[in-house]
Amino acid sequence: MTAELILFLVLALVAVGAALGLLFSRNAVYAALFLVLNFITVAVFYLLLNAPFLAMAQVTIYAGAIMVLFLFVIMLLGARKLKTSGENLWQRRLAIGLGVVLLGELVVLFFAKGWRGTLIGDIGSKFGSPEHIGIELFNQYLLPFEITSILLLVGIIGAIVLTKDN
Repeated sequence: MTAELILFLVLALVAVGAALGLLFSRNAVYAALFLVLNFITVAVFYLLLNAPFLAMAQVTIYAGAIMVLFLFVIMLLGARKLKTSGENLWQRRLAIGLGVVLLGELVVLFFAKGWRGTLIGDIGSKFGSPEHIGIELFNQYLLPFEITSILLLVGIIGAIVLTKDN
């Protein structure tokens, strides 16, 4: 085992643990902090892939700006503990069923198809660089980029209309 593989496995355990902590946390603030830990772990994964631009964007955009908004809403609405009730028992059963289906798919992926020892092929030296992202974004993904831009514009206009005094 190489040091990079050991680091990957440790980070994978931290990421899965943070995701489980997020899901099972009864306090909204703790859940948000678990989400920050998960975002930072994903940023370290990007560093392992030699994509420092994506790692920095992950930390600044998600762990920084988005989490500030989440915490602002949590503090605005009040951070109270969630109550468990028997009303939504079907949701819990559905979630467990979907989890079992996902686990079955993972078993099929790893064992039935055969483990090849690697999940990522050669990603190239330009992976994650601003130049490569720009070329991919404006060549292959131009239409989704433009649709996202229009959706964000509509959201901004909607927020202005909702906050405007009549």
